[in-house]
Order: sequence, then structure tokens, then C-alpha cells
Amino acid sequence: MTAANGRRVTANLVLSIDGRYNGPGGPGDFAAFAPYVGSEVARRQMSRIWPEASTALIGRLNAEGFMAYWPPLAEDDTADPHDRGYATWLVDAEKVVFSRTLAEAPWERTRVVNAPAPEVVADLKAEEGGDILANNSSSIIKPLLEADLVDRLYLLIVPEVAGGGQRLFEDGLPATKWTLVEQEAGDPGVMALVYDRVR
Repeated sequence: MTAANGRRVTANLVLSIDGRYNGPGGPGDFAAFAPYVGSEVARRQMSRIWPEASTALIGRLNAEGFMAYWPPLAEDDTADPHDRGYATWLVDAEKVVFSRTLAEAPWERTRVVNAPAPEVVADLKAEEGGDILANNSSSIIKPLLEADLVDRLYLLIVPEVAGGGQRLFEDGLPATKWTLVEQEAGDPGVMALVYDRVR
């Protein structure tokens, strides 16, 4: 599906019940989320995010972690099919890594940019291609929400109150309306939600 003004911009993130994407320990505190991201609901949500996308937007920290984790899964015949599908897509997709410090692209089919996410996305939307997916990189997703450039939100809600940490939806975002287009809940209390921006 293409947005009315060009390629669709999508964003995927895991949140606690209190709307946090990390815990009180800071950006690397994922203790509240780790028990749930391997659930069947989480894996099926992962399988929703990439089939229509051709470009991945990734922050530097995630890019480093993704490089170590996902490419081997693309070659692993014993890997979960949901995981392997995403891994294969990520290896083959165009990747844009946002970084102020990387001097060269860390992956094939990757370019490094040091520019505001809304500017980069505006340029990408003018090109041919499928969805532009900001996957699990809050440093990219938040400015795209601030600029009202996100057309679809994939949210995985885990049954924990983190009690601290950074929130996705901060005060000051533009008021926007969304419609729920898909939802799934399952053990162990995880909920997958897909929202489309109403424009």
C-alpha cells in the first residue's frame, strides 16, 4: 500500500503498559521487554512489518546489534520462520543507518547518513520503492512522529509497567488521529497493534 503523498512510512516499536521503550536503567535496559519479544504474538507482529517494505531505517546502536544478530539467522535453516523471514529481508533490503560517528557503511546495501530523520525520509519518499520502515529505533521514530510523517504504527505492548525510562509519546507531539487496522493478543499477555494514520 502506498501513502497518498508517496511511499508509506511505517514504524515498529515495543512498549511497556506505561508507554516506555526502555527501563529506568537507561537506553540499554530492556529487562521488562526481554521475556516477551520471543512470544508467538511478537513473532507474528514481526512478520507483518516487512513484506511491503523495501527500505529499513536504523539507528547506529541498533545497526551494530542487528549486524551481529540477524544475518546469521538468514542462513539458519533451524531458525524460527518468522525470525528467518525478517532476517532475510533485512539482509537484502536497502538500509539507511543514522549516525554522527560511523565513517563507512557497516553492511552491504547500506548507507550512513548524518541528517535529521524527517529530511532523509522526505528524500526517500520522492524515490520509487515500497514502505520505509523505522524498526525499533526510537531516535528515528520520535522525530518522524513529531513531523507527522508516520503513516503506520506497529506497536507490541508487553504486560509490564517499566516504572521509568523513555516514553515514545511525549508532550508536544502534534495531535493526530489513528485507526486500528489489526490487533492480536496472546500468551504471555502480549498485545500486537497496528494503527494507520488518518489523513
